[in-house]
Amino acid sequence: MRTTLAAAVTRGVAALSRIAGRGDGSVIGGRVGMMIDPALLTHLAGGRRMALVSGTNGKTTTTRLTAAALGVLGPVATNSYGANMPAGHTTALARAGDTPYGVLEVDEHYLGRVLDETGAEVVALLNLSRDQLDRAKEVAMMAQLWRDALQGRAITIVANADDPLVTFAAAGHPRVTWVGAGQRWYDDSWVCPECGGAIKRADADGAGEPQIAGGGGAPDADWRCTGCDLCRPSPQWTITGDSVVDPTGGRHQVLLELPGRVNRANAATALAVAAHFGVSPADALPRLAEVASVAGRYARVQRDGRAVRLLLAKNPAGWLEAFDMADDAPTLLAVNARGPDGLDTSWLFDVDFSPLRGRRVLITGDRAHDLAVRLSVNGVPFEHVPGLRAAVATVPPGQLEIIANYTAFQDIRTELNRVT
Repeated sequence: MRTTLAAAVTRGVAALSRIAGRGDGSVIGGRVGMMIDPALLTHLAGGRRMALVSGTNGKTTTTRLTAAALGVLGPVATNSYGANMPAGHTTALARAGDTPYGVLEVDEHYLGRVLDETGAEVVALLNLSRDQLDRAKEVAMMAQLWRDALQGRAITIVANADDPLVTFAAAGHPRVTWVGAGQRWYDDSWVCPECGGAIKRADADGAGEPQIAGGGGAPDADWRCTGCDLCRPSPQWTITGDSVVDPTGGRHQVLLELPGRVNRANAATALAVAAHFGVSPADALPRLAEVASVAGRYARVQRDGRAVRLLLAKNPAGWLEAFDMADDAPTLLAVNARGPDGLDTSWLFDVDFSPLRGRRVLITGDRAHDLAVRLSVNGVPFEHVPGLRAAVATVPPGQLEIIANYTAFQDIRTELNRVT
């Protein structure tokens, strides 16, 4: 009875939060529910076959794609709003009611705890890179935390073979499915997490430096440690052009509404997770093709004759991928430094903005001046605008790309959703 009451209260509090305009209620609902039943997440996960998705970037999108793929088998509970800590997981499962499957996005720090509480049978590990270092762990510490959390568990791990930190975290586990998901951002994985030796990549020059500036390189370059046996595993799932190749050698064209190679990689991971549950790529791919936006990401909105597309980029690795996804069109960059973003904006100097040279760049946000300094150093001309409305009025009819960090993204998304 306690669990039933706690689940009902969770749903009710979340609904009241939405009615009051205080957000979608994913966090507050779960918090109140767990006050009534501290084991509520465990009780709600019971009876479901669960998969977890974690990593610095791409969690929300990969979770959405995985849930779509598993939808072939039946209803799937998932935290589609991105609340990726236990309170959000609790709300998601309470809202879903009885479903045979669940797919949850999990904050990197909470992976071990959520594994304990949900009994998930599959964990997808996407990537690890610097993110909010004013309050978060260093990435090597996070890799060790994952490794410790995964040891001794009877689970299947779906892991990115191109990220040395992820490989270290999953290495030695008896059931790992490796995906050639790629890694453009190199600057957090030049040092081996196993022995401290140098990581050498096939696309680096003789000095060990990447051929592409700004910490980036070929997304699926071979790599190995020069001091120990840690090296790129041979992936069972790979990406070739616009296709995913499965472990049998079968090639499947991936037609997504979502842009960029990174989302084909996210799709490959989703297909690998779904395959564990018995879903074939042929059955899953049509479901993936139906995903046009993820919690506002990638959505296209028409405003005054401009086709506005909103991309989220929260850290250097995310910005590097966003530049690859964005079309060559006028681009608005928005940066804040509020609580959810992290208060330190020095990470801007880890990002190489030179790919934006030659296109019209506008900037806005609470920390637009910090962004202005960084763009000036990179030799990228820009114009400052007070907000979205001014940006739309400034550019000619046609396409406007927007790349924003977390709270700036939410501000712009709210404005785009307003009826004008």
